[in-house]
Amino acid sequence: MLADALEHLVRGIVDNPDEVRVTSKNLRRGELLEVRVAQSDLGRVIGRSGRTARALRTVISALATQGPVRVDVIDTDRR
Repeated sequence: MLADALEHLVRGIVDNPDEVRVTSKNLRRGELLEVRVAQSDLGRVIGRSGRTARALRTVISALATQGPVRVDVIDTDRR
């Protein structure tokens, strides 16, 4: 549910919504949501000084009912 909500929010921000992927992993310290977008949309998702990413994390944390949730924006070019 949180992954779907995050994917919906990110799709509204980016120029290439078909390339948005959100994966969910359950870790000991809570849930981890990894966001992958097209390289050209990475700056839009992170935002100026990280404001957009911080706002997405705030919204998802407010929706979380089962403990802590971490949101990571993954740079697909770095490997």
